[in-house]
Amino acid sequence: MADRQLNLSNLQPAQDREDRKRVGRGLGAGQGRYSGRGIKGQKSRAGSHKMRAGFAGGQMPIQMRLGKLRGSTSKDAMPVGPFRTYTVPVNLRDLDRFEAGDVVTPEALVEKRLIKNTKTDIKLLGDGELSKKLTVRVHAISATAREKVEAAGGTVELLREPKVKKARKHAQKPAPQTEVEAETETAEVEEPETNDETQATDTAEPEAE
Repeated sequence: MADRQLNLSNLQPAQDREDRKRVGRGLGAGQGRYSGRGIKGQKSRAGSHKMRAGFAGGQMPIQMRLGKLRGSTSKDAMPVGPFRTYTVPVNLRDLDRFEAGDVVTPEALVEKRLIKNTKTDIKLLGDGELSKKLTVRVHAISATAREKVEAAGGTVELLREPKVKKARKHAQKPAPQTEVEAETETAEVEEPETNDETQATDTAEPEAE
């Protein structure tokens, strides 16, 4: 076969071609008239077999009917996803393993075996006391922990700036007035009394000489 010369007379495909099903070629062909799709309905239309996964025929899909997980999530997984954000707590009393003047970083906490790895953000909490001057570099810190670190002469550097909460746009109702304020406003609105005799004299025309 290797010595055989290739020409148009012996040209053939490498493998046999599978004949496609020819539909709509009459009732005798077996797939005639409606091409095996039946009469009417969604599955008889073109493109009906290319529906996305989870499509329920226009019905509310199950992923929208189920309850959603609450709490903070990663922006990459919004509105809801598997990458839920949380922090690993580290208390002030755990920082006694450091010497005065050391820099507390996530890598240093792993070396001291206070945390397992640096994949998760770290938050320093104020449980315990601190008597050493340390430079703390963590992702978040409580107000109590910050006060104790700064009171010991240390400094705090956040690796991630805290999110600023947006102010609500609800209209603020005016505060209720006291009785004294209401009486004062009423007195200011009242017009001063005028003397009828003085008013008549002022409006009278001068007599002609």
